[in-house]
Amino acid sequence: GLLVLIVLGVSLSAVRLLFRRYIALPLQLADEAGLMLTAHRSSRLRPRGGAWDGFVAKVNALAEQRDLLERDVESQIRAAKASLEEEKNRLAALMSELAQSVVVCNLDGRILLYNSRASQEFKPLASEEEASGAILGLGRSVFSVLERNRIVHALEDLQRQVQKEAAQPLANFVTATRSGRLIRVHMAPVMSADEQGAAHISGYVLLLDNITRTVENETKRDLVLQQLTEGSRAALANIRAAVETLQSYQDMDAEARERFLTVIADEVGALGGRITQTLEQHADSLKSRWPLEEMAGTDLIAAAQRRIETRLSLATRVDELDLQLWLHVDSYSLIQAISYLAARLKESFDIRLLRFRLSPAGRLAHLDLIWTGAAVSTEALASWESEAMSLYGEDTPLSLHDVIDRHGGEIWFQRDRASQQAYFRLLLPVAEPAEAAAKSTAAASSRPEYYDFDLFKRGNQSHEQDDRLLSELSYTAFDTETTGLEPSAGDEIIQIGAVRLVNGRLLRHESFEQLIDPHRPLRPESVAIHGIDAEMLVGAPSIEKVLPRFYQFSEDTVLVAHNAAFDMRFLELKEAATGIRFSQPVLDTLLLSAVIHPHHESHRLEAIAERLGIDLLGRHTALGDAIVTGEAFLKMIPLLNAMGIHTLKQALAAAQETYYARLRY
Repeated sequence: GLLVLIVLGVSLSAVRLLFRRYIALPLQLADEAGLMLTAHRSSRLRPRGGAWDGFVAKVNALAEQRDLLERDVESQIRAAKASLEEEKNRLAALMSELAQSVVVCNLDGRILLYNSRASQEFKPLASEEEASGAILGLGRSVFSVLERNRIVHALEDLQRQVQKEAAQPLANFVTATRSGRLIRVHMAPVMSADEQGAAHISGYVLLLDNITRTVENETKRDLVLQQLTEGSRAALANIRAAVETLQSYQDMDAEARERFLTVIADEVGALGGRITQTLEQHADSLKSRWPLEEMAGTDLIAAAQRRIETRLSLATRVDELDLQLWLHVDSYSLIQAISYLAARLKESFDIRLLRFRLSPAGRLAHLDLIWTGAAVSTEALASWESEAMSLYGEDTPLSLHDVIDRHGGEIWFQRDRASQQAYFRLLLPVAEPAEAAAKSTAAASSRPEYYDFDLFKRGNQSHEQDDRLLSELSYTAFDTETTGLEPSAGDEIIQIGAVRLVNGRLLRHESFEQLIDPHRPLRPESVAIHGIDAEMLVGAPSIEKVLPRFYQFSEDTVLVAHNAAFDMRFLELKEAATGIRFSQPVLDTLLLSAVIHPHHESHRLEAIAERLGIDLLGRHTALGDAIVTGEAFLKMIPLLNAMGIHTLKQALAAAQETYYARLRY
C-alpha cells in the first residue's frame, strides 16, 4: 500500500509538471502573444527557461521586426495627418475661446462638440451640496438639457429651408433648462454631401444665450411701471379734483381753500415718496441695458492713454495701478468719457500732464484722473456732466452723467491743498477674472477633449443597445470607496468617482468625484486602504443627495466597474431610500479579464493594469480606480473583438460564463 501511495504521488507530481510545462505554459504564452498583437504591443514574452526559451526569443525577434515596420508606417501616417489634425485642433481651440455658448450635435441629438462657455452655462446651480460633474458631455443627448420638441420642430424648419434652397438656413427659439434658466437658441445646419453629391443635413450647431437675467429685469421694469401708473392714478385724480375745485370757486373762504391745498400737498408728497421709493428699490432694473464686458484695468487705462495722447497731444502717466484689478465696463463709452474730461481740463486750465491712479475699494474701484493746478468749480462740473459729449469732431447724445450712471457708478471732484493736486474720482464696478483664467488654462492644451467629429458617423442608431458594437457605445467607468466590505451588514459608500468613455477615448475632464457622509463610523481596516478618515467627511452631503447627481452623470451609458457586483450591491441597497435605480447594463473588468486571460491566476486591477501596460496613478481613490478601470476596459475591447466578441450582448454573455460571475455580496 505504501508503495502504491508513493507511485501515485510521483505520478501526480509528474502529471502536474507535464501539465504546467506542456499545457499551462503554452496557454499563458499564447495569452501574452495575444497581448503583443493587440492591447499591449510593446510587451514581450518572458523567458521561462528550458526548451521554450528558443521559441520565446524567435517570437520576440519577430515582434521587434513588426514594431520597426509599424513605426515606419505610423510615422508616414502621422505626417499625412498632421495638417488635418492641426486644422481640427485650431477649430476646437477657436470654439473653446468663443464668448458665446456653442454646442454641435448630430441628427440623433448626440453632442459632438461643446465649448467651455457652454459647459459652464449648463453646470448645476452652485450650492454647498452640489457635486462636481457637468451635464454636457461628448456622446450625451442634448435633449437632457434642452427641450426635445423645440429642437425637433426647429430642425424640421431647417429641413424645409434647405429644400427651398435658402441662402442661410437658420431657426430661432427660446426654451428652458431643467434648472429654470431661459435660453435663446440660434440653430444652424451642418451640411454634408452624399455619394451622389446631393447636400443634406448631417447635424446642427446651437448658439445659446442665457436670457434669464434679461427677462427678469424686463419683468421688474414692467412691475415698476405698473406700480408707478396704477399707484399714482388715485393720487393724481385727487390732486386734479382739488385743483379744479379751487379754480371753479374763486370766492372760497380761507379755511376751505386751506383744506384743499393741504389735500394737494399731501397727495403730492405721497406721490413723490412713492416714486422715490420705487426708484431706490428698482434702480438696477430701470437702468438702460448696456452690454458691459470684463476688462483688465491695465488695458482700460492703456487704451485711454493712447487716445488722449494721440487725439489731444496731452502727456499722460500712471501713478498707481493694481495689476490684478478687472472692471465690468462698456470700454468704448467709458474711454470716450475719460477723453472728454481730459479735453475739458486742457481747454479750461491748459494742463500739460494727466496722471492715472486705479485702486480697489471693496466691490468697486477708484479710477482717479489727477492734475496739478486749478480746481474745478461745482457749477463747471455740473455743466460738464449734463451736456452731450463732443470731442474732436465726434458727437454723441450721451452725457458724462449717462455714462457714469449706466455703469452704476459716481464721479466727484477732490483737491489736495498741500500738494496742489486735484483729481476727478470715478467709481466703477469690479469684475472677477475667473473665466479669463479658466480660458487661458484651457487654451494651453494642444488638443481640447471636448469635441469628437467622428461622432457625426453615428447617426440614426435606433437599434437595440444590446446589439450595438462595443466600440460604438458610451460608458461610465466608476468606483466606490466604502466604510467596509459588507454592504448587507450596514456598510456605506463614502466616495464615488467616475469618468466617461466615448468613441474609444477616456475623457478625464468629464469626471465625477464626491465624498459622502455615511452617518456611521468607518472601519479602521478600510481607512488604511483608501485613506479617507472621518474628518474628511465632515460637511459632505448624504448618499440621498449624491446618487441623483451620479445617476444624471451616468444615465444613457453602460456602466463599467472592477468587481462590479460589490459596487452595484451598495447602489441596489439604496434604491428604496433614494428612488434611484441604475437599470443600465453593467460590464465588469474582473469578469472580462477572466474571459480574455482565462489561464492567468490573478485578475486583480493591479495585475490587469500590469498586463495591459497601464500606469497606476491614484489607486484606492474612487476617481483614480475609475480611471484605471476605464483605461483597462478600452484596451480590452480589441482583445474581445479578436475572440469574436463584438457586441454588448456577447460581452455580457461571455462574462456570465466565467467562474467569478458567481460572486455575491
